[in-house]
Amino acid sequence: MARSNTRPTSRDVAHAAGVSQAAVSLVLGDKWRGRVSETTAERVREAARELGYRPNLAARNLRLGHTRTVLLVVPALTTEFFAGVYTGAARIAARHGFGVVLYPSPEGIGPARDPFASAQAALDGVIASSMAADALTAIRGDQLPLVMLDSDPTGSLGAATVNLDITDGIRQVTDHLLGLGHRRILHLAADVPSWTFDIRARELAARMAAVPGTEIRTARAPISIDGARTATETALTTPGPRPTAIVCDDDKLAAGAYKALRRLGLRIPDDISVTGLDDLALATAIDPELTTVRLDAETFGERGMQALLAVLDGREPESGDIPVELVVRGSTAPPHTAG
Repeated sequence: MARSNTRPTSRDVAHAAGVSQAAVSLVLGDKWRGRVSETTAERVREAARELGYRPNLAARNLRLGHTRTVLLVVPALTTEFFAGVYTGAARIAARHGFGVVLYPSPEGIGPARDPFASAQAALDGVIASSMAADALTAIRGDQLPLVMLDSDPTGSLGAATVNLDITDGIRQVTDHLLGLGHRRILHLAADVPSWTFDIRARELAARMAAVPGTEIRTARAPISIDGARTATETALTTPGPRPTAIVCDDDKLAAGAYKALRRLGLRIPDDISVTGLDDLALATAIDPELTTVRLDAETFGERGMQALLAVLDGREPESGDIPVELVVRGSTAPPHTAG
């Protein structure tokens, strides 16, 4: 018999399998155990396969009042870090029957257009990086169940926050440089108004202030290699004693610092040490390889999705920051003259 062009329904599956529609719903919803036999369940699955039946998720979700879809709002995808965050979030989401829609804020930070006619109607919840927080108001994401990544836990928009232990990462970097004998440090800071960068500056200043005879200077740069190169050149050609180490807010800034140092005829790490933060693929592509702090982007995404699932279930999300790890490579060494 020729197959109809119309989409097969659960009634067609029930008829083919010789069971009720209720039994089809139980089997295809994986709620059949103890209610129908294994033989019947297999018959229903076989009939669904034969007919090419797919549950009408849109209608089901309309009845249930949700779409099992989560929006992940991140800065513009300028590094692989947020690809890792997405991978981790999507892995956990898939195990719970959710999909993740990735929404990069077009300018990196700042307002973004609503990706849906009505985000609230289309989504169950939002996971957002603090660097893309301004986009939330435009898409009304702040009115949905919301988990904030890399965000101030005391003043967050979200029902929950998930953070990497950036404070400890900066502590590890500073202790490493101070231990090598560095006392004059240039902080190449991301020129982005975001909590995650504020705590980097705060912790670096606090660790340096605790050691007598130290000096810290700050140069701000957009998160771009050219911006970092320009800021580093300017900072190192101003009068005064030259810093013996540069602490960069991320690896991309460090790559820009490398270019500036080469232009100025300075050797890494002989004349000046450089550190980054992220441990992107870039960190081992530059020469010498970069001493940096490894952030586990996939775990970050996983924890963000787990926190959102907890919020949706009315549970308390897991607490505690995600550990980070200093990776020492060839870009740091003792200064020529300590002190």
